[in-house]
Amino acid sequence: MLKGILAISGQPGLFKVVSEGKNNIIVESLLNGKKMPAFASSKISSLEDIAIYTSQEDVPLKEVFKNIMEKEDGGKAISHKASTEELTNYFAEVLPEYDRDQVYISDIRKVIQWYNLLQEKELLNDEDEEESEESETSEEADDSKE
Repeated sequence: MLKGILAISGQPGLFKVVSEGKNNIIVESLLNGKKMPAFASSKISSLEDIAIYTSQEDVPLKEVFKNIMEKEDGGKAISHKASTEELTNYFAEVLPEYDRDQVYISDIRKVIQWYNLLQEKELLNDEDEEESEESETSEEADDSKE
């Protein structure tokens, strides 16, 4: 679901990896569709690698997105521009055990903005992920038979 989706520090929105070069990667903005190079000197984070602090263990971002998707029946979440109180209450419904000391309102705004962008671009489909997991499991089973 989040494979190849990146956040680049200092750049608005999210990016999809288009191709890779020797010293950079070419990314496409999900906001406006423009392609640009991203260099190693940029702070680049893959959404797959991001997790949210909770009172027990960190929860991967994709799990948070799944929770939002279930709450909204696959629709859009509230606006990331909503009031601080609305956003914290909403996030507490989605992830009740999130660590209120380590997860700032700016983080909550980003998560909700990213969710809405990915949902709008129809990049939050669970079915593809489940199918790929099933095919990987069947491939592993085939490999073990040999």
